[in-house]
Amino acid sequence: MKKLTIYICCAIGIGMASSCKKFLDEKPISVSTDLTFWKNESDADKGVAAGYALVRKTLNKADGLAFYAYGDLPTDEFASAGSYRFDNVFRMEWAISVPSAETWDRMMQMRRYDTFYSAIDQANRCIKFIPTIADDKFASAAAKNNLLGEAYFLRAFNYFYMTRIWGDIPLVTQTGAITEAVDLPRSKAADVIAQCLSDLNTAINLLSWDYANSGNRAVRANKGAAYALLAHLYAWQGDYQNCNATTDKIIDQNYYQYVNRDNYLSIYKGKSTEGIFEIAQSDENEGSVGGIANFTLKSPYLTTNTGNSIFPLNINTLNTLYSSTDDKRFKTAFALTNSTDPLCIKYSNITYVNGQNVITAVAHNNIIIFRLADIKLLKAESLAALSQFDQARAVLNEVRSIAGLGAWTGTNANLFEGIIDERGRELFLEGHRFYDLVRLGKKTGIMKFGAEKMTKADFDAGKYYWPLDPALMNINKRLTQTPFWSSKL
Repeated sequence: MKKLTIYICCAIGIGMASSCKKFLDEKPISVSTDLTFWKNESDADKGVAAGYALVRKTLNKADGLAFYAYGDLPTDEFASAGSYRFDNVFRMEWAISVPSAETWDRMMQMRRYDTFYSAIDQANRCIKFIPTIADDKFASAAAKNNLLGEAYFLRAFNYFYMTRIWGDIPLVTQTGAITEAVDLPRSKAADVIAQCLSDLNTAINLLSWDYANSGNRAVRANKGAAYALLAHLYAWQGDYQNCNATTDKIIDQNYYQYVNRDNYLSIYKGKSTEGIFEIAQSDENEGSVGGIANFTLKSPYLTTNTGNSIFPLNINTLNTLYSSTDDKRFKTAFALTNSTDPLCIKYSNITYVNGQNVITAVAHNNIIIFRLADIKLLKAESLAALSQFDQARAVLNEVRSIAGLGAWTGTNANLFEGIIDERGRELFLEGHRFYDLVRLGKKTGIMKFGAEKMTKADFDAGKYYWPLDPALMNINKRLTQTPFWSSKL
């Protein structure tokens, strides 16, 4: 039998996490135990929890930084990235050679999709086996439906995230197709998106708005999380009619409320009134000993770093985005702004552990995937794309108002770009900027990555899609390289 086509790393253990919450401690269900495991609601819950844990492992790969390295590091938010391989990620030098044996290498980890497929395999397993559990083994029909809906959401989330990174990717919806070493070619991105749409519509029909356990708010999927993912999927496609209608499903429900911008940092501790979907790692028994806090903070916000920040912010971008001194987000979420090394302190909820005479900093912040302001601005973006300018301005100005800013004064011709800029202010260092700039480029042709990173010609040729690591192609001979990178790697 061949080696696994899609190399699967099924061991759970978030690389940079010091410990994790009970529902994220569950191990993935192995094939050998499927026939004996799925007996009741508790088993189903453990199976779904393992899926969330594998998502967290994926977003924390590459020294706990993958979520931000994909979504923020290659953008205008940073001036440089003074760390091995992350400097190449920052400059979009994604074809740099890495020895195939160095699986620890940050660039190799960024170019591989192994852990995504671990999470997908777990979701496939839940989708297959939860319906086989007798209804009377659940507290209610709603409980069974919610667990199944979460599994469909998780599969859609992983596939959407991957197709934004690589474009065409192998598509697997059956258990065993991954683990039985079947050679799988890359499916067209449109086919992957179609599967995501199908899964999300199923999830929406199964999920409820409320959580059975209030402690699961935002860190497990509900109907709002599924609608949020669906809205982003439509925006990525450029289907702004459906994106606008989907954002209304969330907004009209009135289930989420803005956090007061004077208390802006509370969002990043997690489970705020604004949070729609997050990756849990902020509780006392959770936390990251590396990750984004380690790379963007310094003393006095990170006392273990008495030098400069490893990833210095782009001062020109800060001055452009936050030109008004009245912006509460800038006042609250940034520090040392008059220095040559200003900081974003969204992820500064840190405790210190003293062990064997070594002080270790542990950051307690959730990874915020979707929140209300994000969805509001996605609606404004949709309305601008549909030339409904007055309505778009009204939503944009709502977000600006709670941040302490006046109405936006640009022209209709510049409104779409202005909303992307507002997303840059509101969602700075939250994993959105790269994808926002891709949508800006697709819609308007405006490039804000920096010509030294990606020219318009590069963009049109698809440079914003990542290459596959050659190690994957050595395992699976049916894979082909991402077109832009085919002659470079």
